[in-house]
Amino acid sequence: MSQGQQAQKFATLGLRQELVDNLKTLEYTSMTPIQAKALPHIIQGKDVIGQGKTGSGKTAAFGLGLLEKLNVKRFRVQSLVLCPTRELADQVAKEIRRLARGIHNIKVLTLCGGMPFGPQIGSLEHGAHIIVGTPGRVEEHIRKRNLDLSNLNMLVLDEADRMLEMGFADALDAIIGAAPRQRQTLLFSATFPNQISDMAASIMQNPVKVEVESTHETTTIEQVFYKVEGDDARMAAVELLLLKHAPESAVIFCSTKKYTQDLADYLYNLGFSAVALHGDLEQKDRDVTLVRFANKSAQVLVATDVAARGLDIESLDMVINFHLSRESDVHVHRIGRTGRAGAQGKAFSLYSAKEKYKLSEIEKQLGQELVFGDLPQEDEVMPHPLVPEMVTLQISGGKKQKVRAGDILGCLTGDKHISGDQVGKISLFDNTSFVAVKRVVATTALKKIQNGKLKGRNFRVRKV
Repeated sequence: MSQGQQAQKFATLGLRQELVDNLKTLEYTSMTPIQAKALPHIIQGKDVIGQGKTGSGKTAAFGLGLLEKLNVKRFRVQSLVLCPTRELADQVAKEIRRLARGIHNIKVLTLCGGMPFGPQIGSLEHGAHIIVGTPGRVEEHIRKRNLDLSNLNMLVLDEADRMLEMGFADALDAIIGAAPRQRQTLLFSATFPNQISDMAASIMQNPVKVEVESTHETTTIEQVFYKVEGDDARMAAVELLLLKHAPESAVIFCSTKKYTQDLADYLYNLGFSAVALHGDLEQKDRDVTLVRFANKSAQVLVATDVAARGLDIESLDMVINFHLSRESDVHVHRIGRTGRAGAQGKAFSLYSAKEKYKLSEIEKQLGQELVFGDLPQEDEVMPHPLVPEMVTLQISGGKKQKVRAGDILGCLTGDKHISGDQVGKISLFDNTSFVAVKRVVATTALKKIQNGKLKGRNFRVRKV
């Protein structure tokens, strides 16, 4: 073991002896990078933002932090860990119990949707030191006054990006509102969309940000320009590029509303899961379009610049400029939507002989030579469009019917025929809700909601 690794031992942290002795029996000696970076700050009582995916060792990082702070003789809820799914909550609770084996009489309780409510009330009446749960169910227990957070000193949000993606923002707000202002807050997230940054700023005190290396060291956008003449050639070029690169998510920019709708219709008729976004759409149609694209049940979004302005689209594989933008800085803004957070991105632009003057302006704006290419040949592309892994279900109940993200998740995962990992983004509107599910369980999910498993009521539901 190198000297660098020797220094990263748990014994150097000054943890209470029972924890150190137990870590030896678990054969936890050297810390993972996220543990080495986060634990000293956590033990000092600082708020910490940690960027780390599943498997990085973050559970032991916050688990040891909350156990170090715990007063066993005080039989009150002192720590709360929120997770996006029941599976993750069970896993986290199990790991905390393993880490706590050296400390006697610690009670860790899990509160998740999809499980009977009554026994959870009974368990809460008997008391607990640490609660691990999903936001929907925890919020429900707080609302019904079964759970008192007035003695809480540590709040952990695990996989915060996924919780927001699944529609738990309102539940999280309610839980945080019920927690004491004087507390330590730890937030772990694999990605940092704007929503996470805004949330961290509002609920944390001078947080320390800890990151472990992402898989890609540099952001790279593969950018290629293709010469085409005429609308038919442009449409055929888009088809070839999509079939060649098979992106999970792509945005195509057009100069007018008419072209946007015509291209989306053309691609849809070829079998692509393509949707259009432009100023002529009614709000409800715009909502459905954005929901489907964000939850990965629609692969291609065809849009005008105006319609796409301000869209917060994460992890976009590809951008295609069906028409070059009038302004060169708009071109840079368009292609900057791909290749974010160190991921590989692709940006392809179509131009005609008349538009050559725009190329020199773009080159100047980018400060680099443009790359020109030949379009893929028929024998180099996939025979059929990619079928999205996710399907969107639309439910005829929303916030006004008191439907919550936790209700939908609990309904789908209650009997374990569908796992939390097979449920994607949940979006709640006033009178309707959308949930993305893996295609393989779509029919099962549809039947569960139809059969009155959601809040014990029958809601209409359909595949979008």
